[in-house]
Amino acid sequence: MDTFERVDPAPPSGPDRRGRRDDSPGARPAQALSGVLLVAPIALLATLVLGDWQPLRRLDLAITTHLHGYALDHPVWVRVMSLWTDVFAPMPLRAAALALVIWLARDGARRLAVWVATTMVLGGLLGPLLKLLVGRQRPDLPDPVAQAPGLAFPSGHALNAVLAAGVLLVVFLPRTRPRSTARAAVWLGALAIALVTGFSRVALGVHWSSDVLAGWLLGAAVVVGTTTAFAVWSRSRSS
Repeated sequence: MDTFERVDPAPPSGPDRRGRRDDSPGARPAQALSGVLLVAPIALLATLVLGDWQPLRRLDLAITTHLHGYALDHPVWVRVMSLWTDVFAPMPLRAAALALVIWLARDGARRLAVWVATTMVLGGLLGPLLKLLVGRQRPDLPDPVAQAPGLAFPSGHALNAVLAAGVLLVVFLPRTRPRSTARAAVWLGALAIALVTGFSRVALGVHWSSDVLAGWLLGAAVVVGTTTAFAVWSRSRSS
């Protein structure tokens, strides 16, 4: 049995022309356009980072310096941010996504399960590729409060947090009633995972703020792109 009732008339859970339930994620033309528009700021950010644009560099440095100073004076804050960033790191989120894929497949929502897997895998591939293309180094701070390996741009934590938030919304929003407590909880959970996880990376001094912004944008673009692609594919199969 589903955790939530499927009562939302949104496309992800509506019947197709042959009377079968369509478990594919739904998308509208405006969503497809928004996915395309999300690519532009990612490309712009990458260009500015590669060109070492000084206004962006100064902004990144100012934010990081301020948060690093706060972290040095508040060890409890560091422990909270460290715990959050570990719990919602890419690997735990991917493990949770795998469990969700298995549950959806057993529940009969196989196309939705494939969409979840595709979204997480595609985002997981694009992030490291962009890191290699940009080659940005992480902040090098005196007396760091945390360490992280690899390159900086985009933030893998921020990227995977947005992927997970998107999956949460697409899978569970159609199973909640409009203006219900369950729907509010889904929205709050998704926003907290995306926003706090990204912020924790800057708060701990292991990413620049523009790294996190790029991760958020790339994650959103992947979610919108895969949602649109699967919706088009589902409609072509049912026509």
